[in-house]
Amino acid sequence: MRHIALITTLAASAVLLAACATTDDKSNPMGFFVTSTNMGKGADLGGLEGADKHCQKLAASVGAGSGTWRAYLSTTGAAPVNARDRIGNGPWVNANGLTVASNNEELHGSNRLAKVTALTEKGEVVKGRGDTPNQHDILTGSSADGKAVPGDKDTTCSNWTSSSSGSAIVGHSDRTGLDESAPAKSWNSSHATRGCDIASLNATGGNGYFYCFKAK
Repeated sequence: MRHIALITTLAASAVLLAACATTDDKSNPMGFFVTSTNMGKGADLGGLEGADKHCQKLAASVGAGSGTWRAYLSTTGAAPVNARDRIGNGPWVNANGLTVASNNEELHGSNRLAKVTALTEKGEVVKGRGDTPNQHDILTGSSADGKAVPGDKDTTCSNWTSSSSGSAIVGHSDRTGLDESAPAKSWNSSHATRGCDIASLNATGGNGYFYCFKAK
């Protein structure tokens, strides 16, 4: 009888936990964040698929894993992929409930992204210029309009599969740089990294983070 009672109790607990997880998932409207952790191999993210899985995993860790999450990353080559085409059309809310952009056009125009709004999935501020260490370089591989950069130059660390040779375009999550130029203040297209390994990303002010958006 004790064994039966224990099994019944465990089963009931499992159902309760599943119900809580579902409730939490529906109650978290977050649709945008900066990854709070890197993937351990510099800009080698396992391609777009690996990056998307990381977004989905981090979203789920805070009860926002429902729907489809995508990494804001472009790729180059014979069939280039534009970051802006991967993320749906919003609106996108950060971990504090603030709408950072109502749609794709606003995101690539007058959005509300800044140091205090470009938060991680945990609602934490990403360290920026003036902080130690500066980690505001966010991997995008994109031009300012959210598209793949044309030409033969590697701007995506071999389409997010390299942690050695190559380089990647990054944006500044705090919208702050060395001067007042548009690239210095760009959230998605500021400059190229020195390389694709974590040391090179660190050297230019990054830590292998990228943006995640809920596409649908």
